[in-house]
Amino acid sequence: MRMLKEVVLLPDELEAIKLHDIDGLEQIESSRKMRISQSTFARILDSAYKKMVEAIIKGKAIKIEKKQ
Repeated sequence: MRMLKEVVLLPDELEAIKLHDIDGLEQIESSRKMRISQSTFARILDSAYKKMVEAIIKGKAIKIEKKQ
């Protein structure tokens, strides 16, 4: 794995994926839980999906950043 290029999932991206895809919440409810607007939530979720797809298609590792 050390030789693979990485994509980095940020903590807010990981939380968005969890709320939407694991917990099954709609974007409006998810955005309320994260205390952000729905449009910001949608942008974060889109960014996370693009990073995950890039990792799958291009064979990259997914690195999850820790909360600071």
